[in-house]
Amino acid sequence: MSRKLTLISLLALTALTAVGCSDQGKQQGNAGGAGAPGTGGQRPPSPVSVVVMQKSEQPLTTVLSGRADAFQSAQIRPRVGGVIKQIAVKEGSFVKAGDILYKIDDDTYQASLAEAQAALEKAEVSVPAAETNLQRYERLANTGASQKDYEDARTTLLQAKASVAEAKATLQTAQINLDLTSVRAPFDGVTSATSYSVGNVVTASQTDALMTLRQINPIYIQLNESSVNLLRLQAAIKAGKLERKDGDATTDIRLTLEDGSDYAHPGKLDMSEMAVSTTTGTVSIRTLFDNPDNVILPGAYVRATITVGKETGYLIPQRAAGRNANGELTAKFVTAENKVETRTFRSSQLSGNNWLVTEGVNDGDKLIVDGFQWIADSVTVNPVPAEIDAKGFVIPKQGEATAPAPKS
Repeated sequence: MSRKLTLISLLALTALTAVGCSDQGKQQGNAGGAGAPGTGGQRPPSPVSVVVMQKSEQPLTTVLSGRADAFQSAQIRPRVGGVIKQIAVKEGSFVKAGDILYKIDDDTYQASLAEAQAALEKAEVSVPAAETNLQRYERLANTGASQKDYEDARTTLLQAKASVAEAKATLQTAQINLDLTSVRAPFDGVTSATSYSVGNVVTASQTDALMTLRQINPIYIQLNESSVNLLRLQAAIKAGKLERKDGDATTDIRLTLEDGSDYAHPGKLDMSEMAVSTTTGTVSIRTLFDNPDNVILPGAYVRATITVGKETGYLIPQRAAGRNANGELTAKFVTAENKVETRTFRSSQLSGNNWLVTEGVNDGDKLIVDGFQWIADSVTVNPVPAEIDAKGFVIPKQGEATAPAPKS
């Protein structure tokens, strides 16, 4: 009987222990799931980087694509015929105006020069005799010499002088042809690959060029702008919306090279084509840039940022902006209650790496610049003051405390 009671006591004690452990587990589970989704708990507001909006005067810019073109370009051709005796320049090298590029065999031209010199000397000998003969007939004019003899003597002198002038012209032509056997650079520039070699025969003004010479400092940048944008720009200038410098519509032109780097030297407007392309609907704009280090080569693709004026408004960084289905600019802001709202701007203008807007923003408004892609409107957030550097990166703003989230 005693053993039976002991067994019953052990079973009862085990059952009580299991019930106690089960109750304790439920209490711990309820305590640990207070913040879990669907259990009534609340997550802390998500932090977002914001910048405080301030109205200021900013430059208005437009970005155009273009190609580099040589300031001067010439296809070098011989002006006299002959055999190429020497190529005096290395292909792809820089030359100065007047430097010899090619040397054509000049033996025949030397002979022609000597022949012309002899003809001139022969013609010059006859002039003194003709002058003396004319003077003699002038003295005999009143002593029986006929008028015909006098006129003949005068004609002979004039013919002798004309022969001298003709011989001088022939000599000059021979000298020019001899000089042209040295093909020289017409201006400073860089040479292309040569199409001929020593021993090749060339002719005067032939179709094929010996090489191409290009001057690339300074250098042209050919840009294309939409005729519609030009009309809008002209209308804004006429309405007085854009502030211009020294009466010029463009005050500053900066280049971005193919590798994304900024070109150090600013450019200026050189010429605008007064016609619209019938195929592209664009107007060609030629700009001029210094190119002392020959960084820009003809044919290179570039992007030009042109400052067209100034206007007062608010800057919205491109990284913080979007577009709706209608193509209108959109951006997200934090309200006074720290809730997200999306604002739409019907008009905006480019200003460097930002969009400039004049309506829909007030001083002190907080623009979300990072983390807004995953946050819907009306969601409570924790705004963190930040700044955007020149390269468009978001950096924390020093000395600013995080704004506390509103109590619900």
